[in-house]
Amino acid sequence: MPVGECVERTLMNMRAHALAYDHWIFAFSGGKDSTTAVTVIVTLIELGHLPRSKSITVMYADTRMELPPLQASARAIMDRLRAMGITVMEVVAPMDERFFVYMLGRGVPPPSNTFRWCTPQIKVEPMTAAIERHMAGLDGRALTITGVRRGESAARDQRISLSCSKNGAECGQGWLQTDIPGALTDTFAPIDHWSLCMVWDWLTVFAPWSQFGAWPTGLLAEGYGGEEDMRTGCVECALVEHDGALGAVMRMQGWDHLSPLTELKRLYRELRKPQHRKRQPGGQTRKDGSLQSNQQRMGPLTFEARLWALNRVLGIQAQVNEAAALLGREGMVLIDADEEARIRELIALETWPNGWTGSEPNADVWLDTMHNDGSVQPILFRDLVGS
Repeated sequence: MPVGECVERTLMNMRAHALAYDHWIFAFSGGKDSTTAVTVIVTLIELGHLPRSKSITVMYADTRMELPPLQASARAIMDRLRAMGITVMEVVAPMDERFFVYMLGRGVPPPSNTFRWCTPQIKVEPMTAAIERHMAGLDGRALTITGVRRGESAARDQRISLSCSKNGAECGQGWLQTDIPGALTDTFAPIDHWSLCMVWDWLTVFAPWSQFGAWPTGLLAEGYGGEEDMRTGCVECALVEHDGALGAVMRMQGWDHLSPLTELKRLYRELRKPQHRKRQPGGQTRKDGSLQSNQQRMGPLTFEARLWALNRVLGIQAQVNEAAALLGREGMVLIDADEEARIRELIALETWPNGWTGSEPNADVWLDTMHNDGSVQPILFRDLVGS
């Protein structure tokens, strides 16, 4: 499907569903899909093809972990939207829920694919709370518009297909979800039919043209590494083995000073090791008295590990900013002064995650392991984890 047909179908989708709502709220991450949704729909309004709703609000989820050029692109687009009279809100997680404050202040280990606390905490939950606050001042019906597309993953496509027959969802003219339990607004994905190559064509060819709004989307496309879909959403994402996004950014002209950020992934791997963590001593039971299945599980980071990691992150940040200053470039912030102060305060207050007291043994202490023949052999807990 050519880009022109994609845009025309998006217009039909919006006319079919969105015009029934008084207020439109765009969930904007600064990524390629949400940027496409925002710029296409605002362009259609500006060209007079789509009636403007009573209010339009763009909510940007600032995780404070985005790659610098992609964040710069998002801010350029938000500046443009503000100049057009569109309300833009930047949403940040509360201090104690931010990535490094939560990890190093409270001691929660780096996120993993079995314990993925980051996305809900620094993106989804703050956006939900912001929408709830915003809704309190609105009269009439509100619709949240997203950049969700089919083809992003097989799992997402399956979720879309399954949802089309429940909770008042409609598919065919975009993906409209109504009557979702607990949802604050109905949700609509008007570009669900766009393929990846059409998204790139819009962002790199059409959106920058003056007749389509002259949107500053070039930096966004470069930050993804051309047409390769490598963005994970965070600098050196802890959930992937190899994050190609940072490598692509460092190959861009003017951004090679970010190379010290590659040390973050090594830091996350180190913090997962037993010598930096606590463990449950064993014997934990359920309410019915039976033993829990995850006995002697590893848990939070020790105070020593947290302070070491804090100094390491601040060191990486300093390296980036020193190189940026020498080259006359923009610096970046991983941990600002207020966050650093809060991390040190939480450590001084001996803060632990819920369910932990700090009296638990370190995860690399000696254990007595009982064999089937009744003999007892001491073994390092870290050896058990590695086996």
